[in-house]
Amino acid sequence: MILEGTTGLLIALLIFLLAAAAGATAGYMASRARQQKALAEAEARIKTADADAQRTVAEAESRSKAIELEAQGRKIKVIEEAEAEAQRRRRELERAEERIQRRQENLDSKLEQLDARDRKLSQRQAKLDKREQDLEKVEVQRVAELERIANMSRDDAKQELLAVVEQETRQDMARKIREVEAEAQGQADARAREVITWAIERLASDHVSETTVSSVPLPNDEMKGRIIGRQGRNIRAIEQATGVDLVVDDTPEAVIVSSFDPIRREVARITLSRLVQDGRIHPGRIEKEVEKAQQEVEKSIVEAGEQATMELGVQGLHPEILKLVGRLKYRTSYGQNQWAHAIEAGHIAGLLAAELGADVQICKMGALLHDLGKAVSHEIEGPHAQVGADIAKRYGVPAAVVNCIASHHHEMEQASVEAVIVAAADAISGGRPGARREALETYVRRIKALEDIGNSFPGVAQTYAIQAGREIRILVKPDDVDDLGALRLARDIAKKIEDNLEYPGQIRVTVIRETRAIETAK
Repeated sequence: MILEGTTGLLIALLIFLLAAAAGATAGYMASRARQQKALAEAEARIKTADADAQRTVAEAESRSKAIELEAQGRKIKVIEEAEAEAQRRRRELERAEERIQRRQENLDSKLEQLDARDRKLSQRQAKLDKREQDLEKVEVQRVAELERIANMSRDDAKQELLAVVEQETRQDMARKIREVEAEAQGQADARAREVITWAIERLASDHVSETTVSSVPLPNDEMKGRIIGRQGRNIRAIEQATGVDLVVDDTPEAVIVSSFDPIRREVARITLSRLVQDGRIHPGRIEKEVEKAQQEVEKSIVEAGEQATMELGVQGLHPEILKLVGRLKYRTSYGQNQWAHAIEAGHIAGLLAAELGADVQICKMGALLHDLGKAVSHEIEGPHAQVGADIAKRYGVPAAVVNCIASHHHEMEQASVEAVIVAAADAISGGRPGARREALETYVRRIKALEDIGNSFPGVAQTYAIQAGREIRILVKPDDVDDLGALRLARDIAKKIEDNLEYPGQIRVTVIRETRAIETAK
């Protein structure tokens, strides 16, 4: 029984062991199967990676070969370009060498020619030296023979020859000077006429006549007796208060106020007009009306000065300067009103300055004030140009304008182109036709003074003043004055006229040298 039980246990154990072994074997087999599968998968991946690596290597080799081929192509191209450049430079060098060679050959040829020419020149120089020596010998012999024949030394002959040459040269020089002066004068006159015409054609002004009397109209002739007054007291009171002369004559319904002072004459005219209008004429009333008239004239003087500056656009002048400019309204010169003349000259100077590119304001102010000294010429001694310049300087007028005033009659050097323009504007305004006139006695004296100045120079045969004193013609002695001397004489006479005479406008000086050859046929 016990054996049977033990055998059963052993069998059961054996079966257990067999079953365990079978299970272990089955697990092993399953694990191995998995390992083999994983191994197969790894080998497949390795093969795939190897294939990819081989493919990458193949592509890299292919790219390397392509790059190598491209580099090789570029290398070949660079080599070809370098060879082409070297070939080009080689050809250029060859051409340069050819040119240098040709130049060298040309230079050699020219050097040979120069050498040959130098040899010829040396031979000619030797011949010339010999000929010069021969000529010197002949010249010495000729001079000796001439001195023997002429019975005159070389120095004497030279002096005589120089005198002849000098005379001919002086004549040629005088002719050339005349030609140059005529050409320059023609160009200058044309340009000056053009500029002056531009200025004048843009300006129009009235003609003013000089007078020393004023007429006061009366309502009737009975008023003359009231003006005279009892025993002449009224007329004496008027004359004493105003400083004028009253002329009560047969002129119907008018009384003449006479005075060389235009301001006093204007005061008397205004006074008398008011007295006649009012009808009350006696010494007390006369004094009051004279005082009112003086104030009115002073006011008109200031207004005239301001009007002149406004018309010309000149600003910044001292009130005293304005008064002096206004006083020119009652001042005339050769019949031309000086206030109107100053404004006209200012316009002309401004137009000339604009044409020539000068300072327009300086020119206008200088022309407006250039005759400032005439407003006080009877009060201060000296030339009106210098008097006016001193007054302008005293009241702060710019230095350039002061120079324009002082130099407009060339009594002082003109320091700027504006000063020249002001002098030209003054001459244009005063010299235009109808601007000025002069009394017969003054005219006769000026004509005689012109002829006397011309006759005062040596070598002058006769002097004639023509064209109302605008020109003098001077006949000279041809034996005493040559052509060049005639030019100098014309300048000297013109300079003396400028220095010694006062005259409106310009005076032309013409010197005539005439040679006459007279022979009688028998």
